[in-house]
Amino acid sequence: MKFKALIAAALFAASPALAADITINDAYARSASPAAKSGAAFMEIVNTGTEDDRLIAAASDAAAKVELHTHKDMGDGVMKMMEVEEGFPVPAGGHHVLERGADHVMLMGLTGPMEQGETVTVTLTFEKAGDMVVEIPVDLERQGGAMMDHSKMKMNN
Repeated sequence: MKFKALIAAALFAASPALAADITINDAYARSASPAAKSGAAFMEIVNTGTEDDRLIAAASDAAAKVELHTHKDMGDGVMKMMEVEEGFPVPAGGHHVLERGADHVMLMGLTGPMEQGETVTVTLTFEKAGDMVVEIPVDLERQGGAMMDHSKMKMNN
């Protein structure tokens, strides 16, 4: 029975999520370690519509706080992670990639460990397309981009 559930989850995770003219491709989530108190979600957001849209918020029961974040070069090789309150633009007929070391969905105060093969439910809110619920597979082994150690990050409540 567990095997069938794993196959169903894998098939679901492999298919893109859709909301109006927005498609989510290649989504995955991860944390720096099993004991980490924060993690992040990455994906490609594709807008097949004729109007620009914007990802303006994200929410998940997997974390106490969810924000849209990016990394900014502060000079001298120092990168600072910061919230992007205005969200991420997704141009008409274009895409916006959320990736490690760049724009991403930040999950702070994880309610449990992120474990390989599980999924994290995230609600993405777009300015025009509205809310979109995405089941994001946890992939702790995925390589690519820089992964900051968020274990010492403090949350502002």
